[in-house]
Amino acid sequence: MSTGEPRIGVLALQGDVREHLAALRSSGARATTVRRATELSEVDGLVIPGGESTTISRLLETFGLLEPLRARIAGSMPAYGSCAGMILLAGKVLDGREDQHQLGGLDVIVRRNAFGRQVDSFEEDLAFTGVPGPPVHAVFIRAPWVESSSPEVDVLARVSDTPNVPGGEMAAGRIVAVRQGPVLATAFHPELTGDTRVHRLFVEMVEGKL
Repeated sequence: MSTGEPRIGVLALQGDVREHLAALRSSGARATTVRRATELSEVDGLVIPGGESTTISRLLETFGLLEPLRARIAGSMPAYGSCAGMILLAGKVLDGREDQHQLGGLDVIVRRNAFGRQVDSFEEDLAFTGVPGPPVHAVFIRAPWVESSSPEVDVLARVSDTPNVPGGEMAAGRIVAVRQGPVLATAFHPELTGDTRVHRLFVEMVEGKL
């Protein structure tokens, strides 16, 4: 790990890259884009942004990043995935494409587009373990949820246990934020709210403080 401010990359193949870069810089990190294996080798941690998980999966292979990224994650590089990033970090995905690549890092099963389509996007305030202060305002856009997780995975946040959540009764109380060792994931987009507490949590993980 580098000294001083941690150098954290944002996978810049597709998705909301600029917003993650801004949130990381506000949280005390040296943030940079990652599009090549050489750039990946220079960072202390990586954010995998929201976007379209199957598209990002294909681009990882096209840009020669798939195996290097799998190797870095297997080697305990800290990683944070939001929305599509959560899907890619999951060990198994439901309702995904057969040719979709998984990066691993989280012993969870994730259901893709679980809360519905773009028109079913919603916002909710969540109690988030490990994030101090008031509830985290979460923006869900074609969001996944964690269908199940192993005992090694820490559940950090769930949506409210009420059928009023988009997705109805099946969505109530679903897991939407998890951590397993150096890997963090959220089904929502904290980079869109101006609240940097989730990114600060990840920066502290990269620094080895948590």
